[in-house]
Amino acid sequence: MDATQVKIQDPQITDGTQKRPQLKLPPKRRHWKRMVAGLAVIALGVGWFILRPRGTAGQAGAQGLYEPAAAQLQDLTVWVDGSGTMTPVASYDVRALVTGEILEAPFEVGDQIQAGDLLYRLDAGDAETSLRQAQLSVRQAQLSYDELSAGLSPRAGTAGVVQSVQVEKGQLVSPGTPIAEITDTSTMTLTLPFQSSDAQRLTPGQSAQVTITGTGEVLPGTVEAVAAADLVGAGGALVRQVTLRVQNPGALTEQTSATAAVGEIACAGGGTFAPNARQTVTAQGSGEVTKVLVTPGSQVAAGDALVTLGGQSTQSALEGASINLETARLSLQRAQAALDNYTITAPISGTVIEKNYKAGDKLQSLDGGALAVLYDLSGLKLEMNVSELNIGQIQPGQQVEITAEALPGETFLGRVDRVSINGTTTNGFTTYPVTILLEDYGSLNPGMNVSAKVIVERAENVLCVPVAAVSSDNTVLVAAQGDGAAGSSVQADPTRAERRPVTLGRGNQDYIEITSGLAEGDMVLVPLQLPGSQMGMGG
Repeated sequence: MDATQVKIQDPQITDGTQKRPQLKLPPKRRHWKRMVAGLAVIALGVGWFILRPRGTAGQAGAQGLYEPAAAQLQDLTVWVDGSGTMTPVASYDVRALVTGEILEAPFEVGDQIQAGDLLYRLDAGDAETSLRQAQLSVRQAQLSYDELSAGLSPRAGTAGVVQSVQVEKGQLVSPGTPIAEITDTSTMTLTLPFQSSDAQRLTPGQSAQVTITGTGEVLPGTVEAVAAADLVGAGGALVRQVTLRVQNPGALTEQTSATAAVGEIACAGGGTFAPNARQTVTAQGSGEVTKVLVTPGSQVAAGDALVTLGGQSTQSALEGASINLETARLSLQRAQAALDNYTITAPISGTVIEKNYKAGDKLQSLDGGALAVLYDLSGLKLEMNVSELNIGQIQPGQQVEITAEALPGETFLGRVDRVSINGTTTNGFTTYPVTILLEDYGSLNPGMNVSAKVIVERAENVLCVPVAAVSSDNTVLVAAQGDGAAGSSVQADPTRAERRPVTLGRGNQDYIEITSGLAEGDMVLVPLQLPGSQMGMGG
């Protein structure tokens, strides 16, 4: 409605013919007051219907103050902003788990250290004693278990032939009960007398020729030992015993007799063969024979089981020994862990920020605070809270621009490392933490307050207008031709401006994309900011 359509009607007049009532005031004075009141009402009506504020115009629009701006093609960056405090990518407060005197602390504030480097070593005398006792307990428990376990499977102590088996399945045995007789006849020994003067010329390792009595068969042999003492032989002659070893071709037994000569030196008498080894295997524990694994004549190797023992009592004893061994091992682990607590190493690689204890200090309690503080300064990170309205636009890997009031004019680049879905709701509004990493952080220090822009999207060559030009109903004022040039403040005539609906696209705090409703070069009116007033963002 324009000013010519506003009609102000006197409350006392109901139609065009009714006469004005007579009042006691003087006629001229009353007429003058009515004219002033009528003009004021008309002015207010015109101001409301024609110059009333629209959208983001605010007070500036009400007074007709605008700045023309052209809709133009430009690059547009969309971001989500926020703020926070820089922190190291990792930090650690070094604390003690035990008390005692500090013997070593080989580092200083500012040192670069690696994970695993020694930080503190405390006096661990009592812990070392406990560890040694635990080690002895494990050895004792292991020995008991091994003995009991070995006793359930009597084994051959040497390779050979089983001569006899002296137990049978189902028989109960106790420690010392004979199980089997084993002899090693793969090689045989032959002990013969030699004249003392001849024997003294022989040495171990010399070759010998052994002649089997009765058959005359000659077998090779080797001098194994020469006795050091003389004996009186037949006829009163002095002799010494010489032991020869002969490989058994298979027919030699303990009843076979033979003579021998070493080179030109012949023996002074004959003798019989003896097996290389003989063993009687006995039970080491108690139990019932559950299985016999060999028979007479069986060839066995050293360590082969001959029988197995079992029964309820035997298995219970073995289970008890196993439990004792496991208990001792757990005690050893605890003792080792307790000793390890006296050596404190760096859990991370980084820089020493604080050192609160030194060699010679005594830790009287575990509540004395951190021994040292370490920062991993290979990078800095920022925890920024993002509104639930914008969190869907944030993705790991997006570039982030960081600025700090403490470092004016400098911009640092980071990237989004993690977007958490663990939101925090306050007064019905939810925010989500976003972690931003900076590897090249220049002069930034942990603890600095910074502002961050997460670059969501970069659009090239899109039609944009200032955000303030768009009203809350998604319309813009398009200036009439001749109402001023872009960048100049003008006294706009609202009756000449066209309020045009537009379709909005991407935007940031300064500019917004227009996808339809405007053409390149169209001049839109942007309300000016008045002193003491605040303008909201449109669109």
